[in-house]
Amino acid sequence: MLLSKGFEVEMYTGTPQGDIVGLSDRIVADLDGFVKEPDSRNVEYTTAPLCCYDRLLCALVRPRQRLRKYLERLGNYTLIPGSTLSLGGSDRFCRSDPQNPYHTYIENTYGTKVVTASIHINIGISQPELLMRAIRLIRMEAPLFLALSASSPFLEGQPTGYHSTRWGLFPKTPAHVPIFESHNHYIRWTEEQLAKGTMQNVRHLWSSVRPNGNSRPYDLNRLELRICDLVVDPISLLAITALIEARIWQLISDPTLDPLEKSQLSPEDLVILTDANETAAAKLSLEAQLQHWSDGKPILARDWIEQIYQEVWPVAKQRGFSCFLSPLKKILREGNTAQKWLTQIDQGLEPRQVISQAIQTTLIQEHELEDKLCQLLVA
Repeated sequence: MLLSKGFEVEMYTGTPQGDIVGLSDRIVADLDGFVKEPDSRNVEYTTAPLCCYDRLLCALVRPRQRLRKYLERLGNYTLIPGSTLSLGGSDRFCRSDPQNPYHTYIENTYGTKVVTASIHINIGISQPELLMRAIRLIRMEAPLFLALSASSPFLEGQPTGYHSTRWGLFPKTPAHVPIFESHNHYIRWTEEQLAKGTMQNVRHLWSSVRPNGNSRPYDLNRLELRICDLVVDPISLLAITALIEARIWQLISDPTLDPLEKSQLSPEDLVILTDANETAAAKLSLEAQLQHWSDGKPILARDWIEQIYQEVWPVAKQRGFSCFLSPLKKILREGNTAQKWLTQIDQGLEPRQVISQAIQTTLIQEHELEDKLCQLLVA
C-alpha cells in the first residue's frame, strides 16, 4: 500500500524560440482538464490522486501531449520549460480573467512576481495530526526539494544569480508562518489571518508547504508541497516525489522524526532557520550551504539529500518503489535543470539558445515516454 500522489502542473506556452505567449483563455475554452492562472501566459493541469507510480507517469505525460497537439493546431506554439519569464515580459501582467476580483488583488499586490510556473506535489494523508507532523518535517526539508527542482536561473534574458529566481522573488504570504503544533493550532491561526486580512481566503497561504483538503482549514486530506520549480522531466519529478513519500513513511514508522521532538531548536528558531535555508537553496540549489534542522549545524544541500536518500532507500525498496527513487542519483551527479542551463551559458550560449534547445529536448523526451510506457500500460 502506497500513499496517494497528485500534481498541479503549471506551464508556459509560447513559440519554439522561447517567447512566452498568453493562450490560456483559448486552451481552457477548448480543452477539458486545464484551468487558468491569473496571468494568461501559463496554464495548469492537475492529475488525479494515484498510488501507483507507473500510472502517475502516464497522468503527467498524456495531458501534455493533448495540449501540444492543440497548440500545434492553434499555430506554431509549444510548451516552454522553466519557472520564470526567462526571456522577457515581466514588465506587464496579462490577465486571463479581467473580471475576477481576486486576480485583481493579486495583480495589484504582487505584479509579475507571481507569474511563474511550478509543480505542486500533493501527498494524501487523511489523519489530521499525522498530516501536521508530516508538514512539520517536509517544511524543514522543503529547501532540499527546491534544490533538486531548480529551473529558473534567467529573467528578462539574463542570468539573475539565482538557480531558482522564481522562489527567490516569490512573495511568500503571510510573511510569517509558524510551525503548526496541531490541527487546532492551524485552524486558529488561519481564522486569525482571515480576520486580520493577511490572507484574502483560505487558498492565500503561499508557503513552501501547506495543508490542503476539501474545506480548509477544517477538513484536510493532503500535504501540498509548493516550493518546487517546474520539473519538465517526469522521471525526475517522480524521483523527487518518491523521496517525499519515503520520508513520510519513515516518519510514520518513527514519529520521533517530528522536528518538534527531534530538534534542539525552538519552534520560532526553526522558522528562522528554514526561511534562511529556502533563500540559500533558491540562490545555489544543490551547492547551497544550509543548516540542519535537528541541531543548526551547517550541511551542504547535496550532502543532506544524499544522507536522506541512504536512510529512505530501504523504506522505498520494502514498499516496492525504489526504482522510482533511484533517478535522484542522476540529478545529484549531473545537476538540476538550472545548473545545466548555467553550464551552457558558461560554454558561450545565450539564454535564448539555452531555452530553445530545452524546448526541443523536452518534446523528444515526452514522445519517448509516451511511446514506451503509456502504450505498454494500455496493452
